[in-house]
Amino acid sequence: MTMHRRALLGAAGAAALATTAQAQTRWQMATAYADGNLHTRNIKTFLDEIQGASNGRLAIQLHSNGALLKMTEIKRGVQTGQVQMGEILLTAYANEDPIFDADALPQLVTNFVQAKKLSDLQKPYIEARFNRQGLTLLYMVPWPAAGLYAQQEVTSLEQLRGSRFRTYSPMTNRFAQLIGAQPTLVQSAELAQAFATGVVQAQVTSAATGVDTQSWDYARVFTPLGFTMTKNAVFMSRRALEGLPQDQQASIRAAAARAETRGYELAEAAQRETEATLAARGMNVTQPTQQLLDDCARVGRTMADEWVTRAGDDGRRLLEQYRASIA
Repeated sequence: MTMHRRALLGAAGAAALATTAQAQTRWQMATAYADGNLHTRNIKTFLDEIQGASNGRLAIQLHSNGALLKMTEIKRGVQTGQVQMGEILLTAYANEDPIFDADALPQLVTNFVQAKKLSDLQKPYIEARFNRQGLTLLYMVPWPAAGLYAQQEVTSLEQLRGSRFRTYSPMTNRFAQLIGAQPTLVQSAELAQAFATGVVQAQVTSAATGVDTQSWDYARVFTPLGFTMTKNAVFMSRRALEGLPQDQQASIRAAAARAETRGYELAEAAQRETEATLAARGMNVTQPTQQLLDDCARVGRTMADEWVTRAGDDGRRLLEQYRASIA
């Protein structure tokens, strides 16, 4: 009788363990950025919060630095269920839909207040497109303002004519074309080698990316331009989200709201700290000449006109709303 009771208790315990194991949902998340990057650090806190709120029912493994999926593969990876969550640079997907490219228009957004205004106005357009693709937008965070990296001080865009110019999106590709440079697509993880081998000679990107890629090893001058403040979007499979209990769905949305607020704070701090790091590492951090700013603004106006043609009524409305908000 005793042995029978022990057997029953053992079976019950095993069943309970099996039920617990089955109850835990395991997800994967992919990002193209390094662990020390401000966006990746923000994601780690975000994931810790939603896992903690789930009381062990949800486990999420983060694959950073493009280890699982490259930037160009992440959105499709979430759509097909290869991973449940992902982070992308919106402008990198502009060939899919030009509305993703609004924040990549040169000199349209030059500070964090403007970046938040554009992001809030752009959000419904992004959500609508994601929803049609089975995705749920969780939050968006801008990069620190992009500046110009080169081997010598650049005082006008004419100096870049004929140079091999690193691009990472359709908009940076078009910028290179308009200034007479040779567009060359290079992902951030490959920057050091590309500069070292002469594949590229100049680029526009944030000081944060410069620190991530140790730009002092491959470029001599950084000029903060307020050129663009592109955004990263963190999103997930709508099916995966809706498959969770309501309390977990709510905790994810609440954590996402906190992540967006925290992300802006991290980005502002990163802009100050990373520009200081570039200087401390020996790069010449130079303020832009008025000629260079005027040149960028001129090219930016051309690109905005072209963009509205591609983006249609949604793009026109978005730009009108944004310009009215900062007037």
